[in-house]
Amino acid sequence: MAVRLPRIFRTTPFRLTLLFLALFASAASAFLAYIYVATAGETTRRTDREIQREMRSLVDVYNRAGLNAVNQSLIERAASEKPFLYLLLTKDGRRISGSIEESPVENFTGAPAKATFQVTDVDAEGHEIKHPARGLQERLGGGEILFVGADAGEDEAYVNRIVRALQAAGLLVVLLGLAGGVLVSRNVSRTMMNLIEVVERVRNGEQGVRARVRGARDEFDELAQGVNDMLDRLERSMQGHKHAGDAIAHDLRSPLTRLRARLEAAYIDVEAGKGDPEEALAQALADTDGVLKTFGAVLSIARLQAAGEAPNPVLFDPAELAADMSELYEPVCEDKEIDFSAELTKELTVRGNKEFLAQALANILDNAVKYTPSGGAIMLRVRRRSSGEVEYSVTDTGPGVPDEDRERVIQRFVRLENSRNEPGAGLGLSLVAAVAEAHGGRLELSEGPGKVGEMGPGLRVAFVLPRA
Repeated sequence: MAVRLPRIFRTTPFRLTLLFLALFASAASAFLAYIYVATAGETTRRTDREIQREMRSLVDVYNRAGLNAVNQSLIERAASEKPFLYLLLTKDGRRISGSIEESPVENFTGAPAKATFQVTDVDAEGHEIKHPARGLQERLGGGEILFVGADAGEDEAYVNRIVRALQAAGLLVVLLGLAGGVLVSRNVSRTMMNLIEVVERVRNGEQGVRARVRGARDEFDELAQGVNDMLDRLERSMQGHKHAGDAIAHDLRSPLTRLRARLEAAYIDVEAGKGDPEEALAQALADTDGVLKTFGAVLSIARLQAAGEAPNPVLFDPAELAADMSELYEPVCEDKEIDFSAELTKELTVRGNKEFLAQALANILDNAVKYTPSGGAIMLRVRRRSSGEVEYSVTDTGPGVPDEDRERVIQRFVRLENSRNEPGAGLGLSLVAAVAEAHGGRLELSEGPGKVGEMGPGLRVAFVLPRA
């Protein structure tokens, strides 16, 4: 059975910490090797230079005063505290004097030769201790052989102390790094566990749970805030779908019941040879068209809210779209004896989906025509605001919408008391608001031109789009 490590050792921050420590250990090892090579090389070169100077000094004595003077100088120097090893040999290699018994140089040919060897010493307790040593051997002018060496034990001990110090420092850094990795992993895991718990609870059906924002303003707070915003939007969407489903079931019950009753009555009348079946079928078709229109509006709103932005946006002149809508609605207003006018600022540019924008503008104009009585007026405008935004606005002289109901009237299936007798499902302005949001714009409702006689105060609906 495989051993399962504690969770903190399986977290990404801890693994990243281990990776960083591995990289650091590799770099530290390379640095340690460089320090060792550089330090050891420098101590070796320094020892060689000292041996070379001592050798030159003795050769100068030999050249000035001969063999006996060198021998005397060797004896004196060996007895002093100088850290050198000496050996003077005859031409045939017999020992004359010195602090060592034999030369460490093997197969000496007469040319200057270097040697690395070990010397044995005795400590205070009588134990033998071996030290590394280096030396140089040369043949003197008269054929005698002179060897000068030096004990390198202290230099080697110095290098070893440096290496041990670096190793201890590296080990300390690794331990501190591991401790820091555990601490960081624990803090990150605590934060992530909160998010994981939130996701798990939402998965189990708790729509109201939210992630904790610590106030540190770091990426975890941004993530938590993003998760909360997503959950808020999801909850609103779920509530909207639930409300839409309930409202559709409620609002379609009457037309569907009415449709069935008319079909049933028409069927009975046809069987009895009475009534007009064509009229009954025409009315049923009209009721069916109303139901399909309601479904179409709900699906359009759901499509826009699901996408989050308008599909297939293009750049176009908003005045051209408004001009097309004017041609469409001017005859309708004439039939109802409503004065229709348009003020269109040309050479503006907006970016959006023309089909959805046309549908939104048509919904606004439909409402204006529906609620404006005969003898009233409707004004369609397209203009640029001082902020650079482009505005479609429709102003009418109908009954208007009270201030307290203007936020509520753009919600789905909301109909005010004065519109209960008018056809519709209360989805027109909801679709307009969804189109505006999908285009990064907004829908604004305000009072119209005011009350004049029995008309008014009217309503001004502004559809505002951002600058392209």
